[in-house]
Amino acid sequence: VGDGYVIHVTDEGTSSIFLSSSSISATRAKVKKELLKDVVKNDKWRINNKYDRSRTPRPVKEIIRDAEQWIGEEVPYDVLKKNCEHFVTKLRYGKGVSEQV
Repeated sequence: VGDGYVIHVTDEGTSSIFLSSSSISATRAKVKKELLKDVVKNDKWRINNKYDRSRTPRPVKEIIRDAEQWIGEEVPYDVLKKNCEHFVTKLRYGKGVSEQV
């Protein structure tokens, strides 16, 4: 979002609720604003706007404004239906999508 900061969804270590129809767990996560270097540590990272070819990104100012409104909020997390990629693609394109799993 600027000045070395990112807004992201991170696990807060809350207890998992196992879904009855699968072995995938659903948890709660928190939206945080942190320095990118503190989030990634020594891991490699990259900007991934892979859906830009098929979807129209929203204006950057709107994305940042909406992302900042989520800071500190607890959100549902499910690896298949509501993961961190769903969160950022909803901000960027207006609809959450993920091909991670």
